Amino acid sequence: MAAEGVWDLSISTPIGRIEAVVELAWQAGVLTGAAHGAGENVPLSDITLDGDRLTWKQAITKPLRLNLAFAVTVDGDTLTGTSKAGRLPASKVTGRRRTVPAAVDH
Repeated sequence: MAAEGVWDLSISTPIGRIEAVVELAWQAGVLTGAAHGAGENVPLSDITLDGDRLTWKQAITKPLRLNLAFAVTVDGDTLTGTSKAGRLPASKVTGRRRTVPAAVDH
């Protein structure tokens, strides 16, 4: 459960702040995921959870064609860390897990 869920990410890049959504779920004992943002829906690869440290890779085409490597620390419903694209400087990443509203009895 440490990393599962829907995460709203904010990435501070040299070209401005980028908002994205990452969805993570366990399927057959393997952590899988996808990212949504800038009109793209891309799969995550090489997802690893080691204690509270979560890493993954993804390719994007907007605003630029880049291969990104994320390394974040999960602390409850928040995460912090970095995203790195090749030789470019690392960008600060923060995120908050979406909470599911409680079911309403009728």
